[in-house]
Amino acid sequence: MPKRYEGLAYWEIVTRQMGFLKKNEQLKLKKGKITVIGCGGIGGAAIEMLARMGVGSLSIIDKDTFNISNINRQIMSTFHNIGKSKAAIGKKRVWKINPFTKIKTFNGEVTEDNANKLIKDSDIVIDAMDNIISRVIVSRECRKSKIPFIHGAVHASRGQVTVFGDETPSYEEVFKLPSKDLKLTSEVKEEVRSLEGEIPPVIGPAPNIVGCIESFEALKLLTGKGSVMWAPKLLTFDLLRDDPFKLVEL
Repeated sequence: MPKRYEGLAYWEIVTRQMGFLKKNEQLKLKKGKITVIGCGGIGGAAIEMLARMGVGSLSIIDKDTFNISNINRQIMSTFHNIGKSKAAIGKKRVWKINPFTKIKTFNGEVTEDNANKLIKDSDIVIDAMDNIISRVIVSRECRKSKIPFIHGAVHASRGQVTVFGDETPSYEEVFKLPSKDLKLTSEVKEEVRSLEGEIPPVIGPAPNIVGCIESFEALKLLTGKGSVMWAPKLLTFDLLRDDPFKLVEL
């Protein structure tokens, strides 16, 4: 596409949300830098919505490859990309949706050694992780770096979302984790892992709803529009209920 048309094409992509967003708010999305850690059920939905809303820069992180059991819930998984890197497939997906979104990938695990390097340039970090230790590591680094950390998790038909900042209670404090205020020694990590139990069941719509809500919290943070669900407020839902959504305070 000729350079002179690129700006016009970007604004055509987002034209249906103009009126809901003012131009200056959309420009804040266009300048936004968001890191999504995890490209599975939650992360795939968040990444897709962020690209479609016109977020300017995404960094996506995942160490895994797709397998056939991902297909029931992970929007980027297909029978034809089994065995392929989730981060690499995520990058291709974003490019097909919105080629004006700059995208970086990291095909690996977030650790205490690399967390700062991976998130330091981010305006926001979105949690689409599948284990508590990784969440502890990333939430601590976000708090230290004063980067909002949007948490999301899912179990069967249930899900939850909240947002942590440097002035809210911490992730470990809100969820009463035994690692709070402690160095992450092997003993502490083992105690935290013991809370996880077996791999949880999950039905397709639940993680995608979580990812979509996380993407909207990111929109609110970047644009200043609406009210952010800061911790200790927690949005929970159970799709089996006739009143599925509740906002609680922990």
